[in-house]
Amino acid sequence: MDDASGQVDGASGSTLAAAADDGFLRSGRASVADRVLYALFARHAGDRRHDADRKRYRGTALGAGFETYLSRVYGLSWLVCVVVAVPTCLVASGVTPALLAAVDARVGSGATLSAAARSPGWTAVGIAAVVGLLAKRATVRLGGVRLRWLTATRRTDIERTLPGAVRYLELLASGSDGPRAMIAKAAASDAYGGTATSLRKALNAARLAGSLDEGLRRVARDTPSRELLAPFLLKFRKHAATGDAALAAYLRTESRMLAHRQDRARKRARRFLELLTELFVAVLVLPALLVIAATALSVVIPEFLPPVDTPVGVVPTRAVVLYGAVVFLVALGLAGAVAVGTLRPPNQRASYDRPGSPRAVLASVGRNPASAAVVAAPIALCLAAWLAITGYTLVNVTLLAYATFAVPVGVVAGRRTRIDDAKDRELADFVHAVSGHVAHGRPFPDAVAAVAGDADLGVLDGDVAALAFALRSTTATGGSGSDVKGTVNVRAAAVDRFVDRVGTPLAEGTLGLVTGALNAGSDADAVFETLRIEVGQLYSEQRALRSSMHPYVAVGWAAAALVAGVVAVVNTQVIDAARLAELAAATDLVTEPETVHPDLERFRLYVVTQATMLASGWFAGTASRGRYAALLHSGVLVALCHAAFTRGGLL
Repeated sequence: MDDASGQVDGASGSTLAAAADDGFLRSGRASVADRVLYALFARHAGDRRHDADRKRYRGTALGAGFETYLSRVYGLSWLVCVVVAVPTCLVASGVTPALLAAVDARVGSGATLSAAARSPGWTAVGIAAVVGLLAKRATVRLGGVRLRWLTATRRTDIERTLPGAVRYLELLASGSDGPRAMIAKAAASDAYGGTATSLRKALNAARLAGSLDEGLRRVARDTPSRELLAPFLLKFRKHAATGDAALAAYLRTESRMLAHRQDRARKRARRFLELLTELFVAVLVLPALLVIAATALSVVIPEFLPPVDTPVGVVPTRAVVLYGAVVFLVALGLAGAVAVGTLRPPNQRASYDRPGSPRAVLASVGRNPASAAVVAAPIALCLAAWLAITGYTLVNVTLLAYATFAVPVGVVAGRRTRIDDAKDRELADFVHAVSGHVAHGRPFPDAVAAVAGDADLGVLDGDVAALAFALRSTTATGGSGSDVKGTVNVRAAAVDRFVDRVGTPLAEGTLGLVTGALNAGSDADAVFETLRIEVGQLYSEQRALRSSMHPYVAVGWAAAALVAGVVAVVNTQVIDAARLAELAAATDLVTEPETVHPDLERFRLYVVTQATMLASGWFAGTASRGRYAALLHSGVLVALCHAAFTRGGLL
């Protein structure tokens, strides 16, 4: 019976995916390229090798259907095949004559090789075809890997936001709302991220199927969170069918279990961060030390890294090692920053929206990093143009322009973060005071008015006063249902405006409990007691996380200082024309001092050092506050490195 139901589910899933593809292609959203690719490659969606990709696709939240996605992947794979095969053919055509000559010399004249095999042209075409097809196959595989990554990312988002959503549902269960209304209110909150998206999918499926039970079952089948969200949805539908009391008891128990699990996950994340930091520092320092050692040895032993003849010319081996290390360091810094950023809970990741009008952008440039980025970008571009005209190297033009952009944006973000910290601190006091008044029987508007008149809330004084005034104006003038509903809507709008004015993740993730639970008829005392506990817990976790991140910021700066110090010693003690001449005259270590170009070697080491500054700054800044702090730390390190090398005569 289970097998049969599984087959039906799979068939219905395929039918829904095909319908989604058909609807997408018929709508105006589909481009001509999508239609062409669908006609050419949609048949591959039925191949058995893509069965796992189809299952993973159900766990993503992509707009188009699976066939459309796979068609795009196959189209991209053929483009990559051509892009890789053409330069490969050009390079192979220059290499194959010498290669075929070496093969003839090794196998002897008695070997029987076809004319095509002996032809350099056909050999180059064959090599290019093989490399291009391998690149095409790798692109298709990467399309499946991307689905796996999207599924894992969404699963992580769901598991992080599910505890908060369940606590909200627990509050709603104490009111008069039914299961569908409860899920709709939780789905409407952006604070619950991937969980809210899954609940919205359940509501859409329920609307199509005509049953909330069926909608929950479909989302439980397709969700990537097989260990948390899927069993929760199935148990929710089971207890919802039993009765309101059973549902409330289940949500209360589930909320406590998820809170304990979240605490254990947080501790595991801290241990993983410690391991990640150790690995990052080890891998960060090694490329720089490798380039320094290679440079020093090539000065003493010129034959250590001889240049290599290639079809495109003579390539200095030291330059290949150097710029390979630079690319590796930059990629390592980005990967480390992303890895650290994913360990930060969603409710502690600040995001800033850019105002719509130029006047609003200029007015908010001192307190909004997004506005500061808009203003700083053209200034950095103008500086880059001026530096290029005055004769600066391309590396220094890029680095100084980056620092000019990153430092002001990071400073504005730091100022905004300090303001947000003060708001969160006062918000916890505000919620605690309102909860105390509500516990003594005061209505919510009167409690807010009392707190606004009596308490000193610092940066929140104006916002709380505006909220109190807005709530006082929501008193119902009549007893009809429409009047009460209008009062509730205006009250919810007042709280929403207050959350927007505060603008911190803590406010967005907690104060939404108030209006939704009160509108559902939940007990006000229980609502504000839960809110007080929620705000206090999240604020304590926020402070604890920032305190625990301080050592990792210090580690990033220490790694940068270590590499810069080692490079400074090598530049002053090893790569020096006078010292090399003395060493050549006194010993036989330096056999060809005239082939060493100290200025070029110093510049190459400077480039490696600056790449280390970028990687260390991105890691330290992301560990400190996030992506805007990463701009500040990396920009400051780059500027300090340039100033030190310039003033110290190391360039």
